[in-house]
Amino acid sequence: MSAHNHNNDPYSAISVNIDERAGVERSLKKFKRMCEAFGVIREYRKRQEYKKPSVKLKEKTQAAEKRRKKTAMKYTRTSKI
Repeated sequence: MSAHNHNNDPYSAISVNIDERAGVERSLKKFKRMCEAFGVIREYRKRQEYKKPSVKLKEKTQAAEKRRKKTAMKYTRTSKI
């Protein structure tokens, strides 16, 4: 079973050769892992709906603030013990 992305081109198709010894289920799992690794599912979800650049920026800053608060809480908890 060999899986490859042709010439490292981001627009080429992901392909998985199905080996009779390994089985279809295993090849399907390999395909799903490759889709996740190449970001196919993430890109699909991102393109499902259009977001204005201002909304993207707002979501990005909110996520960063949430990460900062989470990190700060983690360090304050460990220092009290």
